[in-house]
Amino acid sequence: MGFSHEIITEIDNIWQANLNHPFVQEIGAGTLPVKKFKYYMIQDYVYLKDYAKMFALGALKSTDLATITQFSKILHATLTEEMALHRQYAARFNISEEALSSAEPAPTTLAYTNYLLSVAQSGGQAELLAALLPCMWGYEAIGKSLVHSPGAKHALYGEWIAMYSSSDFGSLTEWLMQKFDTITAQQTSTQRVHLTTIFKNALRYEVLFWKMAYQEKKWDV
Repeated sequence: MGFSHEIITEIDNIWQANLNHPFVQEIGAGTLPVKKFKYYMIQDYVYLKDYAKMFALGALKSTDLATITQFSKILHATLTEEMALHRQYAARFNISEEALSSAEPAPTTLAYTNYLLSVAQSGGQAELLAALLPCMWGYEAIGKSLVHSPGAKHALYGEWIAMYSSSDFGSLTEWLMQKFDTITAQQTSTQRVHLTTIFKNALRYEVLFWKMAYQEKKWDV
């Protein structure tokens, strides 16, 4: 068992909270109020603009061409496929691309992306991967868990589930996991504790992001 799965086993309570949040479960049931999904879609687009930078930093921190190429591939997929789905949803909600791109981050969105970028810029590739993995891995797991749900046939939510349950998204996630497991195979227990903390914090932010979207949380002042 690689280190990535050791972490998940250790923090299973947070992992389950992420997979089973009411926002996620109601997408699967096809019962999530559309206004909550609209709010989420806008904030997730704001999030992805900074999340994409993580893959650029991954390429920057790589020393071999194969790894640089793979990070670039994931960056391209994020910008041209994942974010394209968000733009398609925005069009259905009569939100212009300009309005979508200029949307203000909510408090949790801002805190989460600032945390990710801080870890990625100050740490090495292992730290960057520990921060990256909870989002992609969590979405892949959620997509697969909902692929046979009523939501998979929903007129609005079906495309979202299809994106994150796709084999293409799964293969990109699997590469990140394997890269992380390879890098961490020879690390000390102290280093592993440090990386577990990063992973745990990023996963907590994933849960907080669902909560924010479910509550349509905005700035208080």
